Amino acid sequence: MRLRALLNTDALGLRLLYGEDELDRAVRGVMTTDLRDPSRYLSGGELVLTGLAWRRDAADSEPFVRILVQAGVAALAAGEAELSDVPEDLVLACARHRLPLFAVHESVAFATITEHVVRQVSGERAGDLAAVVDRHRRMMTSGPAGGGPDVVLDLLGSDLDLRAWVLSPTGRMIAGPRAAGPAPSAGDCTRLAAEHLAATRTGRRGPHRVTLDGTVYSLFPVRSSGRSPRASRDVRETVLSDWLLAVQADAGDWPEERLDLLHGVTQLIAVERDRRDAARTVRRRLAQEVLELVQTGAAPAEIAARLRVAAPVLLPGLGAAPHWQVVVARVEWDGGEVEGGPVAQSLLEEILVDPLATGPEPSDRIAVAHTGDEAVALVPLPAVSAEHDGSETGLLADSLLRTVREPLSAGLDGDGRLTLGVSAAVHSAEGLRGALEEARHARRVAAARPGRVCAAGHHELASHVLLLPFVPDDVRRAFTARLLDPLKEYDRRHRAELIETLEAFLDCDGSWTRCATRLHLHVNTLRYRVGRIEQLTGRDLSRLEDKLDFFLALRMG
Repeated sequence: MRLRALLNTDALGLRLLYGEDELDRAVRGVMTTDLRDPSRYLSGGELVLTGLAWRRDAADSEPFVRILVQAGVAALAAGEAELSDVPEDLVLACARHRLPLFAVHESVAFATITEHVVRQVSGERAGDLAAVVDRHRRMMTSGPAGGGPDVVLDLLGSDLDLRAWVLSPTGRMIAGPRAAGPAPSAGDCTRLAAEHLAATRTGRRGPHRVTLDGTVYSLFPVRSSGRSPRASRDVRETVLSDWLLAVQADAGDWPEERLDLLHGVTQLIAVERDRRDAARTVRRRLAQEVLELVQTGAAPAEIAARLRVAAPVLLPGLGAAPHWQVVVARVEWDGGEVEGGPVAQSLLEEILVDPLATGPEPSDRIAVAHTGDEAVALVPLPAVSAEHDGSETGLLADSLLRTVREPLSAGLDGDGRLTLGVSAAVHSAEGLRGALEEARHARRVAAARPGRVCAAGHHELASHVLLLPFVPDDVRRAFTARLLDPLKEYDRRHRAELIETLEAFLDCDGSWTRCATRLHLHVNTLRYRVGRIEQLTGRDLSRLEDKLDFFLALRMG
């Protein structure tokens, strides 16, 4: 904005004391100071407001004005509340250095002037930024040489003083401003993603406002620009795959023009998202071809040939042929009207990326296919050395979901589940069919567990838990009810803690001393409780068969 516009705004109470010929100067900011040397806080173009507390005598005016001029400020405005009139020595100093000088009436607060300048300058910057973003959009959509989302986020920071980051649905940092300054922690990013997914599932329109440790963020969805013109009729089709733009500001009182600008920024970022999806097309096709060969019982030589084609695409520059792991994921929604396969595919492509990796395409060397509600990932691993058999290398089920469980649980809300199974590493095409079945069995083990997001690995398939998912539900319910319902009813009426005692007794391998110590009971009290369990159920906890029955009933219950 121009100084002339400030002078012509009656509500600001400004009176020109010097600078009639300088009123076309541009004002790019505002600063209030009473420091004798405020130069370290000035960057040029400011309207400086001062109450003159720095002035002790007439000799102070000259050095103060000289410092302002050297810093490149646009003008000085002096308040009349302290000295009634602006000192003549200050007027003369401004005239010598050609610095416009205003007097501020004592009835006008500096905050009023500051608010007006900031509002006007921000509006003008928004218009400038909108034009820049529009040019950048055309540049990015015209060819592959676009600057990416980082460039747009830098523009938001430099032109609108807005710090913003692009996050994946699991909270992984995809892009951020390159200027110095602290970014949200990994934990905060996860919480922001969870809040965004929860708000989206409730149907609330963005932006969603979230406060973390006193900092306010506004969350804008980034939806694929390549999506069909017919919007998705069910938010569950895309909620777990869309990116989001987290802006460190409260957008609740923003004017429509600024909100429109931020929505334009999300559309620009969506271009990068579409490019990322296009780059994954080859990997998805390779995965689909290999999956079809494995499921149709193709010869190992044919599968091996297809894997040799896939390896250079997934592991560019790697000389040795990789080992492979298979990860199976399934997303299921209540009612079954929403197909879970595409959602599971997008989730696996995100989950299998290192959570600490940044960028839209952080060398995610995976290939994911989907069919029905199931997605299957082929994950290549570098060949292990001869002294290792590869059984402990690669992905672990527990670690895959550790950082993503919170946001995904929020996105699945009350009507969806994600279950995931991980195979062991295999060394050849002959082992790939077995790895696929192993991963599917592990996923069924995960599905038998409570919770919205569950995983199981191949190491769990050697234990009794492999059998539990395949016991019919009515058999499970009848078995657990016959053994545990009498104990639960007794606990309800007498608060006897028999179930807790039974779990501890079995966990301590039937050791009276260790179990009594764990429960902080006298051994005689423990013997009484175990006797009551045996009396109510007709079982004998000294017999291995009865111990095993109780153990399985507790697991299935």
